[in-house]
Amino acid sequence: MKQDSRKKETILFVDDEESILDIAKTYFEGQGYRVLTARNGREALDVLGHTKVDCCFTDINMPVMSGIELAGELHRLDNTLPVVVMTGFPSLETTIETLKNGVVDFLVKPVNLNQMELSLRRVLRERRLLIQNVLLSKEVEGKARLEKLNTELMAKIDELNILNRIMADFTKVRESSGIFSRLVKLACEVTHADRACFHVFNDEIRHPVAIASFPENIPPGLQQELETSRMEALINEAMRNAAPTLHENGGRDSRLPEHTFSCLLVPMKIREKTFGVLDAAIFSKRRGFGSKDVNYLAFMVNKAAYAVENLALYENIYDNLLATLYAFVKAIEARDPYTEQHSNRVTQIALALADSLGCSQEEKDILNVAGRLHDIGKIGIRDSILLKPGRLTPEEYNIIKQHPVIGAEIVDQLGLWNREKQIIRAHHERYDGKGYPDGLRKNEIPMLARILSVADVFDAIASDRAYRRRMEEGKILEIMYGGAGTQFDPRVVDVFRHLYDQGVLKRIVRYQADQPCSAP
Repeated sequence: MKQDSRKKETILFVDDEESILDIAKTYFEGQGYRVLTARNGREALDVLGHTKVDCCFTDINMPVMSGIELAGELHRLDNTLPVVVMTGFPSLETTIETLKNGVVDFLVKPVNLNQMELSLRRVLRERRLLIQNVLLSKEVEGKARLEKLNTELMAKIDELNILNRIMADFTKVRESSGIFSRLVKLACEVTHADRACFHVFNDEIRHPVAIASFPENIPPGLQQELETSRMEALINEAMRNAAPTLHENGGRDSRLPEHTFSCLLVPMKIREKTFGVLDAAIFSKRRGFGSKDVNYLAFMVNKAAYAVENLALYENIYDNLLATLYAFVKAIEARDPYTEQHSNRVTQIALALADSLGCSQEEKDILNVAGRLHDIGKIGIRDSILLKPGRLTPEEYNIIKQHPVIGAEIVDQLGLWNREKQIIRAHHERYDGKGYPDGLRKNEIPMLARILSVADVFDAIASDRAYRRRMEEGKILEIMYGGAGTQFDPRVVDVFRHLYDQGVLKRIVRYQADQPCSAP
């Protein structure tokens, strides 16, 4: 390939990652540029002290001197020197700060080399024009140029603000379904669309299925119009093109529904496969979608797809982690055949109580995890104590009493939510404050832990143990009902009594009243 014979400019790359400096140096020297490198802002100023530079690319977060500080120093030394900032963690605050310091472009890592070269060409061209303007223009012309640059900078700030908001919004969502709801709402807010809808449509789903829309309620006649085969054909076409598609109802042959003036369709890809299409529509003829709207929605869909992939990965890791913890619980129960399936039964009892008490689905999900893991701390108790057939000594009992603390620490180290950890730690607390490990009382004890305590004690006394046989029904009920207000929360005991009378709890523990206990 014929190389450009014109002498190219000198570029300074500033980054504390040697690999990035090496790659940039190799690539841009291959393009004919002279390339200098520095590992922080202080080294960069030393280079600039004896070498003329035409453009500077800098990271923000670096030791000794940050990219923002460097940009400020360069702006004071030579306000015609273009500075391009690169960062993997953009924020509105840093964006505004860099723009104040004379930064002319802002690239989000990872940045590909082609993108860097395009930015370089643009800023160098603008620098040449700026220098010509400084040398040749009159004061009035210079003022006009500055005003125009200021307007462009303000527009750039607004654009970066919107992009930053899009990124921030999707990082806050914790469920896959919430991503699509957020996507359609944000699409309407950013582009001022009258309606946005996300359709799932792929090889397995032959016809578009709307799984999220905003606003949710629109006139029935208009809803029917949007669900016509013409819209399905447009969605199908966008899927085949695998690129944003803009349609406007400006001619006879338009395929848009009658009351839709402008329609923007953006496919979503997950792991290189098209998953669905975002459909944004404007019903009024006052305005249509512009090029910025296309860019915003394409960026938005890309970030939503990335969030879906991350959540899917997180959910898979989370499920695997729970499976590992449940395996630990099974290992504990395998050491003591008399407590086999104890954690599962306690969880079922606790969920039945929680349901009757009106707990939310989120609370029941938390209780489902905490119930199955409540005795995981026993993995730290030696068998000679855990499986002792006789009465424990005071010293041995104190060791046993550590299992809620051990269990909470295990869960905490593995990064589970704080509420599960609190319930596991508090499941042996008593309503009167005489429990362990912290001596909490009444409402100091988390409500879900009070529920779990009732379920745990009931299954323990209704099951065979290494040191005793299952208690008789009368004794079980005497302990459970008599513990209201002392060992247990009275409200939970009331619900327990109701469920016991209905036979719900007997079925869970497979306890048959008035039948002899099985031998160990």
